[in-house]
Amino acid sequence: MIYDLIIIGGGPAGSAAAVYAARKRLKTLFITSEWGGQSVVSEQIFNWIGTTSISGEELAKNLKNHVLANVGESLEVKEGNKVEVISKTEEIFKIKLENNDEYSSKTILIATGSSRKKLEVKNANKLEHKGLTYCATCDGPLFADMDVVVVGGGNAAFESASQLLAYCKSVTLLHRSEKFRADEVTVEKVLKNPKIKALKNIEILEIKGEKFVEGILFKDKISGTETELKVSGIFIEIGQIPNTNFIKNIVPLDEVGRVKINPLNQKTETLGVWAAGDCTNILYHQNNIAAGDAVRALEDIYLFLNTK
Repeated sequence: MIYDLIIIGGGPAGSAAAVYAARKRLKTLFITSEWGGQSVVSEQIFNWIGTTSISGEELAKNLKNHVLANVGESLEVKEGNKVEVISKTEEIFKIKLENNDEYSSKTILIATGSSRKKLEVKNANKLEHKGLTYCATCDGPLFADMDVVVVGGGNAAFESASQLLAYCKSVTLLHRSEKFRADEVTVEKVLKNPKIKALKNIEILEIKGEKFVEGILFKDKISGTETELKVSGIFIEIGQIPNTNFIKNIVPLDEVGRVKINPLNQKTETLGVWAAGDCTNILYHQNNIAAGDAVRALEDIYLFLNTK
């Protein structure tokens, strides 16, 4: 069998695409190793539109249920296996899973998301989601009127700091190098806020706390001085790792491994392949954006298959 479309990824992007593909009656295979994307580990999500508050686990369950409710003649689901390799013969793509199952399709939508780079210091794993978090947009409101830290020096770190300044008592930004990687105008604007302090040349040594974050221990790499700062929340913004290694031989990636797309239609530079969500080289990575990007891709895929 040759499918019209194979969707890879079970987060908001892939799930939205699957629902739309089923409604358009495209012969679709949906492949995911797990459901929910990065947000599955979040205790509470406050910005999933239409839902005041939802846990990451519940969001993943809802996405799965919505996709499975559309399974039928048009939509087939394969879960629990990752895609190992994709190849192309003339106009047909061949996909091989880790369990060696193989499938063929006219088009592909890549929606495999990304993973956050983890802070690898003492107690970071132990206190993850207990005051140490990787998403200011998702978890920031929980720290209203509290002292917090942002670790990082790029645009994402400064944008997170800017969000946190709206409701936190104070924000301390800790950066490992002498020069911030964020745009100069962004740095200048954020640092004008009297509630923020930014420190450079910092090495994080340890996250303090037993059951919840109570502070952070760091060292000035120039002077060697160690400082323990009492804070209630720590937000890590040291980069993301796109889940795209399996497609590097099929579509062009940017310098950090994200799929390069045309944001008007989500097309990649490879005919027949689209991408949506956190695995792409767009600005701003959020669940709602990923879902919307996938819907845009589906509209374009449908036209590609039915009007060419």
